[in-house]
Amino acid sequence: MANGTTLKPKSTTKLERPKLYKVILFNDDYTPREFVTLVLKVVFRIGEDAGYRVMMTAHKLGSCVVVVCAKDIAETKVSEAMDLAKEAGFPLMFKAEPEE
Repeated sequence: MANGTTLKPKSTTKLERPKLYKVILFNDDYTPREFVTLVLKVVFRIGEDAGYRVMMTAHKLGSCVVVVCAKDIAETKVSEAMDLAKEAGFPLMFKAEPEE
């Protein structure tokens, strides 16, 4: 450059996106549908209609992905949901696993 300054080459650091995790709801024959829908509404902030559809999908297929998010959020949501179920005496099961 004319004024004596030199440009530094830009360093391009590629940041990898964090792995996403899916939270899976598993069907059981004991937890009432209304309770499952309530947990989806309270813990996952899913509306009444969407929560009902997620619950029915798990009921019909055996399991259903509820949400896909960062690992720490997924694990926290699973803990919160299962703690609510345990307190209410239901065997409701959620699991967080890496998205493929």
